[in-house]
Amino acid sequence: MEQRTLLALTVFSSLIVLAETDDQKHAVEIYSLHVDCKVTSRFAHTVITSRIVNRANESREATFEVELPKTAFITNFSMSIDGEVYPGIIKEKTAAQNEYDSAVSQGQSAGLIKITDRKLEQFHVSVSIAAASKVTFQLTYEELLKRQLGKYELLIKVRPKQLVKHFQIDVHIFEPQGIHFLETDSTFMTNDLTEALTKVQNETKAHILFKPTLDQQKKNSELDETLLNGDFVVRYDVKREATAGDIQIVNGYFVHYFAPQEMPVFPKNVVFVIDRSGSMTGRKIEQTRDALLKILQDLRQEDHFSFITFNNKVVEWKSSLLPATEENVASAAALVQTLTARGGTDISGALLAAVGVLEKAEGLPERSVSMIILLTDGQPTSGERNVEVIQENIQKAINGKYALFCLGFGFDVSYKFLEKMALSNGGIARRIYENADAALQLQGFYQEVATPILMQIEMQYPENSIEGLTKNNFKLFFEGSEIIVSGKISNDLDLLPVEIKAQSHTSNLTLKKEANVKEKEQVFQNQKYIFGNFIERLWAYLNIQQLLEEAISAQEEDQKALEAQALDLSLRYSFVTPLTSMVVTKPQQQEELANKPTEADNEKPSSLPAGASFKRFRSRMPSEDDSGRWRYELQTGSNRKMFSTVSRFRDAVRAQPIANEHPQLLLQLPRQNERICLNIDKRAQTSVHLLSDPEQGLTVTGKLGDGINHFVQFDINYVNPPVQIHVYTHAILVSHNSKNNWLSWTKSTSSTIQGLKVSVEKERSITASLPDMVTVKISLVRFPDDFLGLYFLNTDRFSDKVTGVLGQFYSKAQFESNSNNDRRAVETLLRVSGSEHKVSRLYKKDYRLESASEPVSCWSIDLTA
Repeated sequence: MEQRTLLALTVFSSLIVLAETDDQKHAVEIYSLHVDCKVTSRFAHTVITSRIVNRANESREATFEVELPKTAFITNFSMSIDGEVYPGIIKEKTAAQNEYDSAVSQGQSAGLIKITDRKLEQFHVSVSIAAASKVTFQLTYEELLKRQLGKYELLIKVRPKQLVKHFQIDVHIFEPQGIHFLETDSTFMTNDLTEALTKVQNETKAHILFKPTLDQQKKNSELDETLLNGDFVVRYDVKREATAGDIQIVNGYFVHYFAPQEMPVFPKNVVFVIDRSGSMTGRKIEQTRDALLKILQDLRQEDHFSFITFNNKVVEWKSSLLPATEENVASAAALVQTLTARGGTDISGALLAAVGVLEKAEGLPERSVSMIILLTDGQPTSGERNVEVIQENIQKAINGKYALFCLGFGFDVSYKFLEKMALSNGGIARRIYENADAALQLQGFYQEVATPILMQIEMQYPENSIEGLTKNNFKLFFEGSEIIVSGKISNDLDLLPVEIKAQSHTSNLTLKKEANVKEKEQVFQNQKYIFGNFIERLWAYLNIQQLLEEAISAQEEDQKALEAQALDLSLRYSFVTPLTSMVVTKPQQQEELANKPTEADNEKPSSLPAGASFKRFRSRMPSEDDSGRWRYELQTGSNRKMFSTVSRFRDAVRAQPIANEHPQLLLQLPRQNERICLNIDKRAQTSVHLLSDPEQGLTVTGKLGDGINHFVQFDINYVNPPVQIHVYTHAILVSHNSKNNWLSWTKSTSSTIQGLKVSVEKERSITASLPDMVTVKISLVRFPDDFLGLYFLNTDRFSDKVTGVLGQFYSKAQFESNSNNDRRAVETLLRVSGSEHKVSRLYKKDYRLESASEPVSCWSIDLTA
């Protein structure tokens, strides 16, 4: 029988992960793992090579997973099994899909790439490895590093989950302009691992090598557990002496980098348009308030601003723009703190009101930048609802005078709608992911657009000598970013002239520069570790990105022409883009497709048939009594057909277990295949004595949160050793012998105090364990509210003296005879500590990390502490 082992190698500009089953641990072994990244003038070429051997005496299946930046294009993939190579072939997407449709209809998976994070997408392929066989996976991708807030960043997440004999990360950087600063950082580095890190740097080159030995990778000498678990970051910037930027030339292709410094900042006139509809309730509106309060503090005194909030009604904070004085900022902060969420979503009315505020503004600085920043989490459900009409009306109203930035909060928004509207009006769209750091995402976006220093930028080159010029006109330039233009030199030029025209806060600028073609080409000669045609590939990459972006806001006929150009370049340069697919052929002639998803693909599927518009939907799953509460409004189609669809959906829901919420406490009864879900009446008290076992020397108490029906604090007390662990949703405090040590949820760490091991898994859990004792584990749950989930492992080690609201169930719980074995029972009696409780079998979400994320069946009981 074939065993299954999971190998996951994840790379965000390279992230490495390995996970596997426990049986015959490391039978499928990575004996070599190499990430080789060459960065030449911001253009990064990354090759990940993983060599694996199956040491078992039977075949095993390995899954190779690589997480790469969304902005990267895969250019090559191959598997080599026992000397036979299975390459990936890049084809036009529609043709590849048509070839593959018959296989899909037979149930084979067609998706090798999916979006996994706001920055990442995941490449995934599985292959069976015969006993004693070897396989080599190799993936190559390319990307143009984007300068943000004054630096380029290469993030390497490292998590191999096993010791790797030959583990190596190489980062080569060559920047002809000169390296201004270079730094490395890591969340897992120890003194031993620091010795495995070397950095060699001169004026224009740097080589960073991380090559830990097996001993250096170990957490300790006795256990084969790896320390490599966290972030490895390389940050750098380049020197900029020439005001008109830097031009580089290789094999007849040029790239021009322009990032002026130390220029006066334009005053901003900004209208914040904030969604406060019902779907923003809870964590979203709280994070929006937090972000806006920080953003208000970042406004400059010369800026002008205003707020418009909207649900089904549009409310203007003030009738005009106000200067960002201390008094006005404080007044706006008071408004922000009162924001609540309810009602529908009138996006059109809110944006038109924002345009109106800018139109009637008076007394603004003569040279200033006006912008609208929209934040919404849903579809238009009030006012004008037709997205095409909204887009047309907003573009007509703005008329090129202002920049519109659209932020989509979560996955209920139509990102395609927001993206087209932003790109049509000189701005960009960004999805804000519903994570704990959503407020930081909002602040980070604002920082990127907070300091405009140039507007109406034109990069001019000799028309008769340049072919295939990428975008060379830009509406705004923000401090800390970079403009990049590339093209092909068609004639034998000795000098390549460039003229830049732009408006600064104080004057109109004209900057001129000439590049000596032969001298520039000489710069890249004899660079052994640089791939020679990188500027041509950079040009193709940049062209494809810009053509696809332009197609989003183009008319249908123009859109097809733009996509045709992008497709031609994608195939010519072997890029996996949204228009192409990589066909991966595996042994036995099995084929799978790797299709690059876009952010607009990363949406929740609509539950409505085509042609319907959303009128109202309750924010919970339907129950037996909900049929009369479902109301939809059809723009086309028949009501009978709609209610037939709703009825079928409702019936399908009834046939499945539904889990809407986590229990406060979940415990597995020792020696019984039963689970108890406990909910404690919060009105009794906020601090609860949960468990005490004198023979274990262990006491656990918990505190319920304000405004949240879950635990937000647990206190774990040990007698021997005398250690107290206070676990909060924001941090962890470990106390021993009057010494306090704060631990962060943002970093994995482990320490041992007189045999008591305390381990934190980043953003996931804390575990406290003693030999031959019960293990205490607490999960951190970040959504929809931050709370903590307590559970125990090795519970058969509790003594019969264990007590407490939770502890009593481990020694004194007794079901009514035979009911605990009857899986069909939905109610029974449970006797605990002399009391009888009527309990019901329900399905709940499971916060335990060791279990699958499916709903679990448990006996639910409500107690008063």
